[in-house]
Amino acid sequence: MTLYRSLESPIGQLVLVGDGEQLSEILFSRGRQARPPDPDWREAPSAFAAAADQLEAYFAGRLRRFDLPLAPEGTAFRQSAWTALQEIPFGKVMTYAALAQAIDRPRAIRAVGAANGANPIPIVIPCHRLIGSSRDLTDFGGGLAAKAALLRLEGHRIEERKGRFRWLGPGSLQS
Repeated sequence: MTLYRSLESPIGQLVLVGDGEQLSEILFSRGRQARPPDPDWREAPSAFAAAADQLEAYFAGRLRRFDLPLAPEGTAFRQSAWTALQEIPFGKVMTYAALAQAIDRPRAIRAVGAANGANPIPIVIPCHRLIGSSRDLTDFGGGLAAKAALLRLEGHRIEERKGRFRWLGPGSLQS
């Protein structure tokens, strides 16, 4: 049985989904991939206590790395991309090309982008830490403003002009 729990966050309401212990999805309430809980799922406000605690600590600036039981569903390629995403440390960013290189598939930049876009557990699997080689913030299921907010939370400087967001640092960009 699939369970879910809602959680308020600085980037809007999140919905934690899974079997009650293992997290299989985090849904956004706004943005390109916003969607409500499935009617067949059962609301369980006490489920995912560790995930809720860790997300709240992350948003409060007290947590830099999640340690949760995860159960994302996806192809072997997507799983490898998601595993590599989890190796990008708090406060760092990487380009899609660098992630493709990290999983030994240097020509698979578009496939890495597709895997990133299909990440079912955003924030915990930190797809927000991937940016374009131009330093522009690119696609994020919760919307680019949410991606910018997450990166700012992690200490990055983000410029916004006319609805476009650009990473300004700190540090250098691995591309």
